[in-house]
Amino acid sequence: MHRSDLKKRNPTVQDVAKAARVSTATVSRALSSPDRVSEETRNKVARAVEKTGYVLNHAARNLRRRDTGAIVALVPDIGNSHFSNILQGIETVCAEENLKVLIADTRKPSMARSNLSDFFSRNNCDGIVILDGHFSIAEIRASNPTLPPIVTAGEWSDTPDVPIAVVNNLHGAELAVTHLLDLGHRNIGHVTGLLTHKPGRDRRDGFRATLKGASLDAEGAWVFEGDYTLQAGRKAAVAWLALEDRPTAVFCASDRCAFGFISALDEAGLRVPQDVSVVGFDDIDIAAHFVPPLTTVHQPRRAVGEQAARLLLSLLKGHHPPEAASAQLEPWLVVRKSTALLRN
Repeated sequence: MHRSDLKKRNPTVQDVAKAARVSTATVSRALSSPDRVSEETRNKVARAVEKTGYVLNHAARNLRRRDTGAIVALVPDIGNSHFSNILQGIETVCAEENLKVLIADTRKPSMARSNLSDFFSRNNCDGIVILDGHFSIAEIRASNPTLPPIVTAGEWSDTPDVPIAVVNNLHGAELAVTHLLDLGHRNIGHVTGLLTHKPGRDRRDGFRATLKGASLDAEGAWVFEGDYTLQAGRKAAVAWLALEDRPTAVFCASDRCAFGFISALDEAGLRVPQDVSVVGFDDIDIAAHFVPPLTTVHQPRRAVGEQAARLLLSLLKGHHPPEAASAQLEPWLVVRKSTALLRN
């Protein structure tokens, strides 16, 4: 049967099987579960698909390359604008390459770790971007030997060969504390992020290093351990209110934490920045509209997402990004009305 004859009608699986000289069952396996057939068989079926016109030519190309045309982004809280901004950057770059972005909210009850294993398959996605710092990539790899390429966005990896897209958290903390020092504050406290994660530790370490650089007691400074949440900020405010020697300024490891801290003080009848200056970290959308507008460290979140997507695309093309490609992005300070000169 000539190719022109085949395309005069709607080609069938039988046509593909005949052209490839394999069974219809083999064609079905090659199309639906390419990992279950040999590379030679996949290529034979792909050529037959192109010859008969059974599917669009790009589908045949994907069959040979074993592409799904999609990547998965694992996000811990899709409702958090911090993550949605990173996702915008990922989607912008992927759209240029005609790649779909599938999003999984890892904190939903329906997304238990056992259910998430479906995403860690080359049959379901071409690559993965992890925004959730609770994942151990080493553990994922141990239980999923055919894992697709992975990069992280906004988080560090416990596996050195995994490319990262992240801001310079040490420098961000330095910017926050230096601003408070420039305003005359010397008794400065810190509400941390998650200290089980490197970004949280880096912000705490940057806080201490900047105090030490100003010849202040870094180890003796008031530090309240938190987890970036509103609740952590409120708990820190209660602890701050109970102090006899209260810090005159507080650096919070996230904007949400700063919002919780400020709102609890407002309920106690204290004012920011008149009674205490507060700096956040992230510069999420509401930071400029909070009362008072929050002084904060701006994370270029969209740029983080764009860089993560570019790193993943490089892996998908068979090029491992150089170490410089995983360089940290630089944050910057945005000064608003939650900080003021120290009142004597």
